[in-house]
Amino acid sequence: MFAFSTCWNSERHIDGRAMVNEVRALGFDHVELGHGTRLSLLTGVQEAVAAGEIKVSSLHNFCPTPIGVMGPAPNYYLPSSRDEEERKYAVRHTLRTIDCAAAFGAKAVVMHLGLVPMRHYTARLLDLHVQGRADSRKYHRLTEKAIAVRDKKRQGPLDQVYRTLDEVLPRAKEMGVKIGMETRLGIEEIPNEEEAEQILTRFGTDTIMYWHDVGHAAVKEILGLMSADAILGRFRGRTAGMHLQDFHPPVEDHLPPSFGTFDFRRLTPFITDDMVLAWEIHPHWRADEITEGVKQVHKLLRKSVTA
Repeated sequence: MFAFSTCWNSERHIDGRAMVNEVRALGFDHVELGHGTRLSLLTGVQEAVAAGEIKVSSLHNFCPTPIGVMGPAPNYYLPSSRDEEERKYAVRHTLRTIDCAAAFGAKAVVMHLGLVPMRHYTARLLDLHVQGRADSRKYHRLTEKAIAVRDKKRQGPLDQVYRTLDEVLPRAKEMGVKIGMETRLGIEEIPNEEEAEQILTRFGTDTIMYWHDVGHAAVKEILGLMSADAILGRFRGRTAGMHLQDFHPPVEDHLPPSFGTFDFRRLTPFITDDMVLAWEIHPHWRADEITEGVKQVHKLLRKSVTA
């Protein structure tokens, strides 16, 4: 199932029906409601769904955007927070997103799981990479230090993630909605590859699965933290969907296809016909810059499903 995220156009619309029909005009019959989708847009989306103009594939937590939060804010409340009030808000708004997904007949909710509280080593490593110093002794020492600090501090936040999932997964199961835990691009973010495996082992895959973000995985490859092919292979059959986008090293993501360097053929061994494949493109790209490249990638990926 191919879909297109309203992260591209939600901020410039006041009518949800017009928002999703702009996505429809790109050639899509499914839409992902992004984490910038305001409550005021949902009535129009419901009208479009009821009229058969569009279907909703998935929602990105938090959707609708929490009242009082200005703009997209998927990390506004952290499921990993040691502050119980914040974590409870994350639970509350995740449950709201799940209910919204069920009301729209969506298959999945994409979820960020939080952060390990530590210095932002990822930004420093990317700065070194831009300077052409990715093979330097400083770069390797900083990577080792970041991983060591993370390992030391991760268990508390990870335990909070488990508590959050204990509270939200029963609702998702009741509503028939999959939770997709998304690949994150920073060392500081949860989950890394091993933590994703632990979560799937602990909770099973009936309700929670892996969600692959092409751009985030590409950044982690640039940093030398993972292989996208390896993680896709590891979670094949346990992946609910992907966020598709082109990517230009070292960190320019959410590009339309043909505006970056990502080889979409890399995805073909791992696509299954039950996945949601949702394009996440930054808002400043025009429709005419998106449509032709998307068509070409769809042809390529459809062959992998039918092969």
